[in-house]
Amino acid sequence: MKDSIANITKWILILLLAVSVIPGVLFYFNILETETFLNFAKILLVVAVAIMVASPVYGFITNPQNLVKLLISLGLIVVVFFVGYSMAGDAVSEVQDVKYGLTQTTSKMVGTGLYVTYISFGLTVLSLLYASVIKIFK
Repeated sequence: MKDSIANITKWILILLLAVSVIPGVLFYFNILETETFLNFAKILLVVAVAIMVASPVYGFITNPQNLVKLLISLGLIVVVFFVGYSMAGDAVSEVQDVKYGLTQTTSKMVGTGLYVTYISFGLTVLSLLYASVIKIFK
């Protein structure tokens, strides 16, 4: 059952990929209007998000042990965002305020995004190094 659903999902995604090429080509050659192309892209986005949400839910139903791993991962993500938010500053210079319309809240959010990116990159590098070292000793 598990393999058949994965196989069906794989073929649905391949079909969506093939179908999405057609409007892209038609739009490129100015046969398809921009509004129609954007509407098709919105439909594809909704389908992709639905599959993205349904797939883990199905995985948790078939294998409930993975729910603990998901909760641990979500907890780590919340911690990384909290650390990034607490490290970010909200200072705005006069030039940034006048020229770009930057507010303190926007500055804080941009700083948070940058720090979260830095932390995520660092954790990714550390996990790659850890995996490589463990692989050497096994």
